[in-house]
Amino acid sequence: MTNIEDIRSCVTLNEYDVDHVHSTDFPGSYHGYDDTWNFNKFSRNFHIDVIKIDGDDMEFDMVGIDAALANAFRRILLAEVPTMAADKIFVHNNTSIIQSEVLAHRLGLVPIRADPRMFEYRNEDEEATDMDTIEFELKVKCTKNPNASADLPDPYDIYKNAKVTTKQLKWVPMGSQAALHSSNPICPVADDILLAKLRPGQAIDVRMHCVKGVGKDHAKFSPVATASYRLLPKIVLKRRVSGEDAERLVKCFSPGVIGIKEDEEGDNVAYVKDARRDMCSREILRHEDLRDAVELKKVRDHFIFSVESTGALPPYVLVSEAIKVLRGKCQTFLSELDSIGKTSQT
Repeated sequence: MTNIEDIRSCVTLNEYDVDHVHSTDFPGSYHGYDDTWNFNKFSRNFHIDVIKIDGDDMEFDMVGIDAALANAFRRILLAEVPTMAADKIFVHNNTSIIQSEVLAHRLGLVPIRADPRMFEYRNEDEEATDMDTIEFELKVKCTKNPNASADLPDPYDIYKNAKVTTKQLKWVPMGSQAALHSSNPICPVADDILLAKLRPGQAIDVRMHCVKGVGKDHAKFSPVATASYRLLPKIVLKRRVSGEDAERLVKCFSPGVIGIKEDEEGDNVAYVKDARRDMCSREILRHEDLRDAVELKKVRDHFIFSVESTGALPPYVLVSEAIKVLRGKCQTFLSELDSIGKTSQT
């Protein structure tokens, strides 16, 4: 029975393959186990633990769900949480060496710090309004610096505006936007994103309209630089490993995974210090004399999520919005089932 429980709860890493990867979240998988889905049981087992929030990075654990739901949540973070991004670029003048199409593409990928929840989706055939559009202006011309010495090696010292960055993008408020966003003015996420390089006589004069969209329509709307998950590693020491073998065992894993402590007999003995840090390289399986001492597993329903925001919204807000999107999908599905049931009855 213990072996079956281990198979049900863990994925086993072998030298050349992975065992027990199939889901068991449905009835009839194993004799003697009731795997019928139950809301009360799910509520008891499911929980989210926030491990770290550091600026635009967030790490949290999602425990007690199936891989299908975890992956759905990841995909929603990537493609279905809306943000604001440049959609229309109006080029009035561009004498730089960068083609207007390439410049427009670069501007479209600039992340904008604006709360999309305060804007509506814009239809293609509608005029831009303060409720669905953000306007920026980029107007810059390169000239010689009259105060610069002729023998300076750096062209950025010799010329003014030789480097065009997002710092030079100016927000042009529309309608009541200035009052609504006075406490948190709309701007690019970073000031030092390079857009183009100019030399004397070259100029750029463009206007850009930013609209609300989602990543499944275009990658520029994706709110995250990355959103990924991995299963919680589980390392089991099957026998005592001491002395020089313990030192070798430590080097087979990521730093901080295996520790060494002194036992009652005064020997240095290896122990599992923090399995969470392991990246599962399986280096230990290359050592014939150590491979039988360790069993490598992953906890099937314990997902470690890493979310890195582009800066448009904090990562914890993105997670909250992704949960709302997932709930909306579930409600839509239930509504469709109800309508099918009513149709069949009539």
